[in-house]
Amino acid sequence: MKKIWIIGAGPGDPDLITVKGLKLLQTADVVMYTDSLVSDELVAQARHDAEVIRTAGMHLEEMVNCIVERVNSGKTVVRLHTGDPAMYGATMEQVVLLKQHDIGYEVVPGVSSVFASAAAVGAELTVPDLTQTLILTRAEGRTPVPEREKLQALASHHCTIAMFLSATLTKKIMKELKTAGWEDDTPVAVVQRASWPDQKIVRTTLSQLDEAMRVNGIRKHAMILAGWALDPNIHEKEYRSKLYDKTFTHGFRKGVKEDD
Repeated sequence: MKKIWIIGAGPGDPDLITVKGLKLLQTADVVMYTDSLVSDELVAQARHDAEVIRTAGMHLEEMVNCIVERVNSGKTVVRLHTGDPAMYGATMEQVVLLKQHDIGYEVVPGVSSVFASAAAVGAELTVPDLTQTLILTRAEGRTPVPEREKLQALASHHCTIAMFLSATLTKKIMKELKTAGWEDDTPVAVVQRASWPDQKIVRTTLSQLDEAMRVNGIRKHAMILAGWALDPNIHEKEYRSKLYDKTFTHGFRKGVKEDD
């Protein structure tokens, strides 16, 4: 079956694409990318004679027709998606239409903005004895979320929450997390344009989130990380994993008993 390659371009830094993704980009006949989100510096790695198509101004059918025409003419097509295609990548709707033309696809994963943001603030999002769960979601705006996935319901788990596409909805975030029992002083880290040269980091608390975003002029391209794993003083506290505990036995090491 004929196919296209859907490649995670990473969060912005052109070096944060996978080796496999870069090799495919460099050999493709056609490179399609959302020019408002994917680095032009990365796209410049394409072959000098490759056809490069900007898709920010295209609607779904227009984009799919463009792919079909080129695949049917025997060309290798790469579709670059920001971050990782599995997270808010809108790839499923493209695939549905491509299958109607007997065109398959293969996905190459990428570095998601959530992990680039965690790296930017030096955070481990799953801290032993504090939280072992990370919820990836977004606040409800013009696009609804399923009833059981309302932010307040998810926040009731009191774990780390990463919120995509929510920079204009900070008042809603504050209200729903507080209603779920989160404290005003719960740490929040906001990373705008993670890994890009103009990356901006804002550390704040739940009660100050909306004001911090307003003062810093952040209303798009931002990841919001919330929960006690984002405590800027976390390294001064005694949270330790079992993995490196000398008394803990696992498949590669026998634990040593502490002296009485």
